[in-house]
Amino acid sequence: MIYYKTDEEIELIRKSCLLVSKTLAMIAEILRPGVRGIDVDKLAEEFICDHGAVPGFKGLYGFPNTLTISRNHAVVHGVPSKEEFKDGEIASIDCGVYWDDFYGDSAYTFAIGDVNESVMRLLEVTNDSLYAGIEQVEVGKRLGDVGFAIQSYINNHNYSIVRDLVGHGVGRSLHEEPKVPNYGRRGQGLKLKEGLVIAIEPMINMGRKEVYLSEDGHTIVTRDGKPSAHFEHTVAVRKKGVDILSDQSLIEIAMQKNVNLKNINRALATA
Repeated sequence: MIYYKTDEEIELIRKSCLLVSKTLAMIAEILRPGVRGIDVDKLAEEFICDHGAVPGFKGLYGFPNTLTISRNHAVVHGVPSKEEFKDGEIASIDCGVYWDDFYGDSAYTFAIGDVNESVMRLLEVTNDSLYAGIEQVEVGKRLGDVGFAIQSYINNHNYSIVRDLVGHGVGRSLHEEPKVPNYGRRGQGLKLKEGLVIAIEPMINMGRKEVYLSEDGHTIVTRDGKPSAHFEHTVAVRKKGVDILSDQSLIEIAMQKNVNLKNINRALATA
């Protein structure tokens, strides 16, 4: 069953999505080598609760934490740990909140410290593929058009699309119909109608597409051990076109503050 949202419901989903984006932005300011995932998770939970919302992931499908933190070759659903982040790592951080009866959902893959240029390119292409898919979201198009746009962009850069995991509808439940694959054929699949709200989330591997479930029962990792990137927006289909309900710009501004602080500390250390 697919639930199409009213304008009022879309605004409530936007509010939840913006709180997710603000949470990820808060994380972006503090994320650096030496920080522990479990501490970031605790801060995120406090931040969400202080705004009167509830962490959307905690307890869902037995997941124990507020954030999923998936490092390096982990694709998604990583469990925050006491291990410190290391210079040169990447981490996909996915966050959801439940606020006023509706969920928000978004993810961003962060570069921690000085990351290898080839891995940075993976992050850039994955994020660009997300927007290639979003550009296809309009009344009358189909989910296959969204998936085809992502697939074509990724294929042109010789990366692999994880096939076992897909995006989804968002609303009163975190995971609603329809499923939103990151691959497809133009003109195929569900026709997009006004009021549809979906999470588009390319999960892209540097190596092969195959993944498996790790021993913790939650984390999905690449079969070949090569890095994976993951970016996600929740979007709504409107008469005038796509409406992006989450906001990456908040994260990017916070990341720049982090970089500026690092540069200041370097300058002070050498003064």
